[in-house]
Amino acid sequence: MEAVIEKWGNGLGIKIPNFLIRELKLKDGISVKIRDVGQEIRIQPQPKKQLIAMLDGITEANIHEFVDTGTPVGNEIW
Repeated sequence: MEAVIEKWGNGLGIKIPNFLIRELKLKDGISVKIRDVGQEIRIQPQPKKQLIAMLDGITEANIHEFVDTGTPVGNEIW
């Protein structure tokens, strides 16, 4: 299969044919991993991150400070 690399904004893009979109169950906005392997470009869909995995990435070094947003000003329930 051949495709054409085209200018998209300040970058380059390649269109993925419909049969591959269906076969690989790709959707708009999914994350992919792009690697160069020798003279090849390899693109792999990445599984959606699970909440537990994201929470496991929180450490003392990367956690943000508490942000006080003040008292309720409308019908918020705290």
